[in-house]
Amino acid sequence: MENLQNIRVAVDAIVFGYQNSQLYVLLIQQKFGSSESYWAFPGGLVKNDESLQDAVKRELKEETNVAVNYFEQLFTFGDDVYRDPRNRVISVAYFALVDPSKLQIKADSDAEKVQWFKIDDVPAMAFDHNIILKKAIERLQAKLTYEPIGFDLLPKEFLFSELENLYCTILEKEIERRNFRKKILSFGIVEETENYSPIKTGRPAKLFCFNKQKYNDLRKGGFHFEIKFA
Repeated sequence: MENLQNIRVAVDAIVFGYQNSQLYVLLIQQKFGSSESYWAFPGGLVKNDESLQDAVKRELKEETNVAVNYFEQLFTFGDDVYRDPRNRVISVAYFALVDPSKLQIKADSDAEKVQWFKIDDVPAMAFDHNIILKKAIERLQAKLTYEPIGFDLLPKEFLFSELENLYCTILEKEIERRNFRKKILSFGIVEETENYSPIKTGRPAKLFCFNKQKYNDLRKGGFHFEIKFA
């Protein structure tokens, strides 16, 4: 007689933040279980009466005090049947982009600590979470070239140089800044404001903003955001 399935479904939240020209990811330190004291993504088992989206939002809020309106499903991880030493667990990973300056993080639930880590400083994590992070970074790098998702990581108003630095940081390459600026502005979705940077060094610099409504209207007409890099 074949063994009956005893598989549990979990969700993991990969939350990226960007600050001071650095890409960060939000991690928790486990409080209980076989991976106690290891860092990991916020997440946990899905309840019988909730959707995957509701589960990942709940786990993130419970463990870090962070609320995210929109998550994108990344991948399902379960090929390694021993990825969780406690049970056979399949994890559905989601990622989100946020501005850390707007958030107040606080460890709760089964999280001992919560902390933003620079991508280059992420430790060895519990389960297969380092593999999940690598997959998430690859997706982020790819999407940055065909969707204007980078604006979700910036303040509402920003210096154009901050947008340039964001692309350089995440793509891990230098860009031809003059051509980049010309290309971005040609889309008509990034607009110069009447406000200036509060940083008083040299010539006052104008701030820019992303016009999301205009982008959505253009998309309905077949507009495609695309930036190619050599």
